[in-house]
Amino acid sequence: MVAWVAALIARLRGAWRLLALVAHLLRGMWIIQMRFGPWPQAQRDQAVQQWSQQILHILGVQLQVQGEAAQSAPVLLVSNHISWLDIAVLHAAVHCRFISKDDIRSWPLIGTLATAAGTVYISRASRRDALRVVHDMAAALQAGDVLAFFPEGTTGDASTVLPFHSNLFQAALVAQAPVQPLGLAFADAASGAPSFAPCYVGEDTLLDSVWRTVCAPPLVAVLRFGVAQQADGRERRQFAADLRDAVIDLRGPAPRD
Repeated sequence: MVAWVAALIARLRGAWRLLALVAHLLRGMWIIQMRFGPWPQAQRDQAVQQWSQQILHILGVQLQVQGEAAQSAPVLLVSNHISWLDIAVLHAAVHCRFISKDDIRSWPLIGTLATAAGTVYISRASRRDALRVVHDMAAALQAGDVLAFFPEGTTGDASTVLPFHSNLFQAALVAQAPVQPLGLAFADAASGAPSFAPCYVGEDTLLDSVWRTVCAPPLVAVLRFGVAQQADGRERRQFAADLRDAVIDLRGPAPRD
C-alpha cells in the first residue's frame, strides 16, 4: 500500500476512535451524575469493569489475561506502568481500587471518573500524606478490598521496569495482606511484535500518546498475573525489590495465536 494512503487510513481511524472515546467518557459522566448514586457497590464495581472493557473495544485493544487474579480479597496488586491506558486494562480484567497521584482528581472528565471508581489519592510531595494513605490502604485491605498501584511512581518506556518505591508496601505488611505481581505489555495484534504506541514517557504529552494509540492498528494488551506473595518476615524494601523481580519476569510481548 502506498505510504500516504496508509497514513490517511491511520488518521481517519484515529479520528473515529477519538470521537467514540470522547462520547464514551461523556456517557460515563452522565451515568455517574444521574444513576451511580443509588446503585449498590457491587453494581458500581461491575459498571466500572464493563465501562473499561468498552474503552478497550473502542480503541481496538484486545485484552489477553494470563494466570489468575487472587481468588479471595484482600489483596494488593502491583504492576509495571507504561501508559494512561494501564488503569483501563487492569479495571477491565479485575475489579480493584487504584492508588493515584492527587493531581488526577482535577483532570477534566478523568478525575470525576477516577473518583467514582473508588480511587485513593496521594500527594507525593507530602510525607505526611503518604503516611495517611498507608493507613487508609491498610484499613481498606483489612476491610477486604482489592487495591492496586504502580510502584514505579511514573510511566516507563516499556523496555525496562524502574525501581519500585517501597513506602506503600507498608500497608500490606500492616494488614498482613498478600501482594500479587502483574506484568503488562502491549503488542501488535497481527504480528505479535511489541507496540510502543500507548507509551506515555519522556517528552510525550498525554495528547501525543492518545493520538498514537487511536491511530495504531489493532493492539493486544497482555496482562499476566503472578503468584500472590506474603511478606513472610521481609522488610518492605526487600519485599518491593522481590516483587519488582517478579513483575520483570511476568511482563513481555504477547505470544502469537
